[in-house]
Amino acid sequence: MSERYQRGLEKLREIDGAAGERVLASLEDIAPDFGRYLIEFPFGDIYSRPGLDLRSREIAVVAALTAMGNAAPQLKVHIHAALNVGVTRTEVIETIMQMAVYAGFPAALNGLAAAREVFAQENEAAVTDGLARPRE
Repeated sequence: MSERYQRGLEKLREIDGAAGERVLASLEDIAPDFGRYLIEFPFGDIYSRPGLDLRSREIAVVAALTAMGNAAPQLKVHIHAALNVGVTRTEVIETIMQMAVYAGFPAALNGLAAAREVFAQENEAAVTDGLARPRE
């Protein structure tokens, strides 16, 4: 395992936890090399750079994926990741709503639908884990 891959895997785990591991596992049978690229470049090279904290990086990713309008599965993973690194639900919603100005209402509506699903999953997990209330 290269240093770049190891650095990327550690960063992925810090940001995404189990969700990132599931993405990697989903590539094992069809494109394991792509899984390696996914770890090395985005997480080993870009996310590991100084200059932006993880909160800022995830806000940027949520904005970009919302604006793309065609990346709902990835948007959901990164909404989870944003919450995991300290972005609030309000900040996620505001980021997605901001994209209506630049990407249009359909992209923002799709982003809000993705956020609703993620928040519902988080609420369900909070109940299952015995937490009194979900994250803000």
